[in-house]
Amino acid sequence: MPLPAPQARKQLHTRNVVFRGYQRDDRLWDIEAELLDKKSKVFDIPGERTWLPGEPVHNMVIRVTINDAFVVQELAVAMDGSPHAECPQSQAPLQSMIGCTMGRGWRQAIERNMGGIRGCAHLRELLFNMATAAFQTVSQELAEGDVNQPPAHLGKCLAWDFNGDAVKRHYPVFYGLNKGNNP
Repeated sequence: MPLPAPQARKQLHTRNVVFRGYQRDDRLWDIEAELLDKKSKVFDIPGERTWLPGEPVHNMVIRVTINDAFVVQELAVAMDGSPHAECPQSQAPLQSMIGCTMGRGWRQAIERNMGGIRGCAHLRELLFNMATAAFQTVSQELAEGDVNQPPAHLGKCLAWDFNGDAVKRHYPVFYGLNKGNNP
């Protein structure tokens, strides 16, 4: 169902964020995130530069390599577009995320390692959501081998309530199993 019709308006900004997940031949996983910001009209930051309509103000890509336990093994970043000369300096702190686990405490690890003035808000935003993309990429592949454990996404949202119809339809063996995430 589409959104209701909006009031008269004009578009000023577009942010595209894309996440991609890959299984590598060496059994590691690459999760990539890309952020692209564009303005619909001339955009000027005095003392920096002027961007033409459609020209990227932000163009950033992160690749995080994880193992089956979601532990970060490698991290690469590219900032092909950023509004300030200082922005590329925020790439180095990302290396402190190597060894961190995309799971419980992931957001706290990001803030601890590259929060505030140690890093870039846009790169942090990508990292926050890369954990979800990693889960979407890796969990189904790993879950196929263990039929005795409920998939990790069960009990994490309304649709996947252990007592709900979706679990009853798709994972009947786990239907009714209360995992402490249900009220």
